[in-house]
Amino acid sequence: MPPPGVCLNIMKERHEKEGRGSVTNPDKFLDQDFEELHQYFLKNGFRFLDKMFPPECSSIGDGLLQPNDLARIVWQRPSTMVKDPCFILGGVSRFDIKQGVLGNCWFLAAIGALTFQEDVKKLIIPEEQSFQKDYAGIFHFRFWRFGKWVDVVIDDKLPTIGGRLIFVHSKHPNEFWAALMEKAYAKVCGSYADMNFGNVSEALMDFTGGIHMTYKLDEAPPDLWDIMLRAAQSKSLMGCGTPAGVSRKNTVLPNGIVEGHAYTVTGVIQVMSNNRPVRLIRLFNPWGEGEWRGDWSDKSSKWQTVSPEDRTTCLSIRDDGEFWMSMEDFCQSYSDMDICSTSLAFLDASTDWTYMFHEGRWVSWTTAGGCLNNRGSFWINPQYHIKLEPLKGECANDNEKNLLVSLMQKSDKRNRRLDSNFSIGFAIFSVPPEYYGREGKFPAEFFKKNPVASTKQFIKAREVVEFFRLVPGEYIIVPSTFNPNETASFILSIFSKTDSHLDLTDQLNDNNSKVTLFKKFTDQYEEVDAEQLQRLLNENLLQGNSSGFGLDTCCSMVALMDLSVTGHLNRHEFLRLWDRVVTYREIFYRTDISRTGDLSLSELRNAMIAAGAQISDSMLNLMALRYGGSKGNLTLESFVSLILRLECMSKVFRKLSDGNGVYLQEYEWMHLTMYS
Repeated sequence: MPPPGVCLNIMKERHEKEGRGSVTNPDKFLDQDFEELHQYFLKNGFRFLDKMFPPECSSIGDGLLQPNDLARIVWQRPSTMVKDPCFILGGVSRFDIKQGVLGNCWFLAAIGALTFQEDVKKLIIPEEQSFQKDYAGIFHFRFWRFGKWVDVVIDDKLPTIGGRLIFVHSKHPNEFWAALMEKAYAKVCGSYADMNFGNVSEALMDFTGGIHMTYKLDEAPPDLWDIMLRAAQSKSLMGCGTPAGVSRKNTVLPNGIVEGHAYTVTGVIQVMSNNRPVRLIRLFNPWGEGEWRGDWSDKSSKWQTVSPEDRTTCLSIRDDGEFWMSMEDFCQSYSDMDICSTSLAFLDASTDWTYMFHEGRWVSWTTAGGCLNNRGSFWINPQYHIKLEPLKGECANDNEKNLLVSLMQKSDKRNRRLDSNFSIGFAIFSVPPEYYGREGKFPAEFFKKNPVASTKQFIKAREVVEFFRLVPGEYIIVPSTFNPNETASFILSIFSKTDSHLDLTDQLNDNNSKVTLFKKFTDQYEEVDAEQLQRLLNENLLQGNSSGFGLDTCCSMVALMDLSVTGHLNRHEFLRLWDRVVTYREIFYRTDISRTGDLSLSELRNAMIAAGAQISDSMLNLMALRYGGSKGNLTLESFVSLILRLECMSKVFRKLSDGNGVYLQEYEWMHLTMYS
């Protein structure tokens, strides 16, 4: 067994190669480079004004403020509000912040947790920023968003009414890190209004890129206290929430607890009271005031039953929003508790966990088969083959859970409020020996048996996580939406106590599987002609009532991709074609909103935009006439053929516009393939 304390650093593992989107090399959000912008405005003596998130009503968002209040907003830089603005004054503390009129207690509760973790805090809040040295009105913050770290640039113009900040503000009027961080996160979400309402777990994940677990306190595991204690010791971020009341407003109950409100868990400790152990939880209200009034609150007589040392260490009698309560009262007063950590030590500190990570996508009519209720289409969902090796040494007798699976769906909307999460979940199937070594997707017949493990239920949430114990062997993990034909991207993360290997069993996207598929249809020279290509595409890409790729279309495809001019496609040429066809097929099904199996004129325009082509109305009409049916609608086959030919034309005309010239043979070839 590994030595105690050995754990997985998730941020390091996720970005082992330190490529773009890593902790050390975050993506530039909206392609804004902080260093370049900062140097430019500093050199030219200007102050930065962010055109991507302008100081206008659009950045406030819809429905948050009354029109008369919206009209009173003045965007001010801190230097116009106070004489000596500071980015950070005396360190970053949870006691700095006070919530404004925005209903983002979930975000502020996560900030409260962040202030305890110095390493993570420095990643999110670059502390070298200042209103004095090298000031140019520009600041930046970093967040983890759906698998990648992003660096977010903002100007320092903040919304005020009557000279006062209307959203989060510091208890010190000249400290602005919290207000600027809130603005950066509002930019990521789309507007301030897009931050209205949420779950603390979302912000905890965006601050760490870590693994997240939610515990429903009315069905809490018997070892929840031990889990929380390990989480506190392993520098995890913790938050919790209270159940909503009848009015759905933040009503303050007689005991001081706020309904429908997020809190930060800031401490876990056990004390001796009258010679009996008592487990206590410390919590923080992001309002910066308003506390629990029951046992172990600031003025509770219970504190007289503990040692003077414990009383001095724990008790602070002031209305700062932070208080203690017993574990029992905590479970009765709160509905759920979230732990987010860059380490799995809070689950098991004695094990070195193996981590695997994969990004995938459900596409309507292609790889979105729905849950097991849809036996006929379930198998088309993405399938992941995992092999779990036996535990070694002392761990071999370990009967604890050994596999944690996380499924997160990725947003494709610019504005957070427009996100419409699907109900998602996953199922795990044991692979019998007769299926060992099988390549490509497992067939529908394989999934007629029941899974060995699965999510308890499909949840309409950003992420679902389950913890299992599985015996060594081979398994297929199938993530899915509840209903079929729901298009979304996802991230599948797997943590295992044992050595394990994860492979995508999708012959459409896995390179080795594509080569294997290609070889099944090739001739003795490992090439395919138009007829072989026709059979390959129609047998492996199409479904439903599709009429299939015609021979003329496949002849054109071969002509377009046949760089060696042999009348056949070799492996390299086929792989180039296959990747394009799969991409265009995904665009087709994503833009076929009417689910008719063809594209109307308006849907075709959206599909062309998704494919990166901007076209005029007249050109769109010509395309519908040339490639559409009697009603002008395009089938999948017609659409793929059209896009492939447009791609060819754009390359030829790009050569002409660059002045590089183009051979007559090349032009004739383009003309033949475009109009044949």
